[in-house]
Amino acid sequence: MSAVQTPSPAQDDTRRRSPLAEVLFSLMRSRTFLVGLFIVLFWVACALFGEHFAPYDPLADDIINALAPPSREHWFGTDQIGRDVFSRVIVGSRDILTVAPLATLLATVAGTALGLLTGYFRGIVDDVVSRILEAFMAIPVVIVALLAIVALGTSKATVIVVIGLSFAPIIARTVRSAVLAERELDYVAAAQLRHESAFHTMFVEILPNVIPPILVETTVRLGYAIFAVATLSFMGFGIQPPSPDWGLSISSNYGMIGGGFWWTVLFDALAIASLVIGVNLAADGVHGALND
Repeated sequence: MSAVQTPSPAQDDTRRRSPLAEVLFSLMRSRTFLVGLFIVLFWVACALFGEHFAPYDPLADDIINALAPPSREHWFGTDQIGRDVFSRVIVGSRDILTVAPLATLLATVAGTALGLLTGYFRGIVDDVVSRILEAFMAIPVVIVALLAIVALGTSKATVIVVIGLSFAPIIARTVRSAVLAERELDYVAAAQLRHESAFHTMFVEILPNVIPPILVETTVRLGYAIFAVATLSFMGFGIQPPSPDWGLSISSNYGMIGGGFWWTVLFDALAIASLVIGVNLAADGVHGALND
């Protein structure tokens, strides 16, 4: 007669973990996520406390030292009016890390609501709303943003609203697909038999079960939002002077590259790239943890 095998402590701990604890445990084991999180947290720290450890005032000009190359005094050199590039890169993360996350949050809230609405009601509601969303998605985000900003005026609030509403249809499509699958499950039918309202069924019954794809889509959209904000600032329709915003700094100094003053643009471009890469790595880690 074979002996009864008892579960090991490790197996017992795994069985006792809640789904949330399992996801967090997977994230902490993901090198991709941890590297991405480290990069993002570095720039968040710069946004919050950059002014305290930046060696120079990022807005103070010094014409005498204009276009000085990288040196011990100015690690990243100076720009065309003598401002310290290193200080501007450090402090310049503040605006982009304010506007992009708020735009992503707005996109997530609006997209989730639209996705729940179209996926749950289907029929004519789905047809009408989906056609409108598809029309918006057919136009490049930057084009939509430019048209809206020209009409509404340039401000941080306008950029947040424009980018948020531009990304909402993409999130709505993802949520709609998840809701269509969930709608056919027994717990939704049970809620309908209890005569629960459509609002209760969508936001109390279905929404908690479609959180994973929403989280993944949100982290991915954050990377796109950062790039969109930097692009609009570069074109003069995003963050406005005298902010040390990265995209704005690249736009102001772009003409200096031809004269050999590469440092006025390079470090801001690397900052944007590193932040986008960090967010994408974190998004890949979240996706992997939720699919384990």
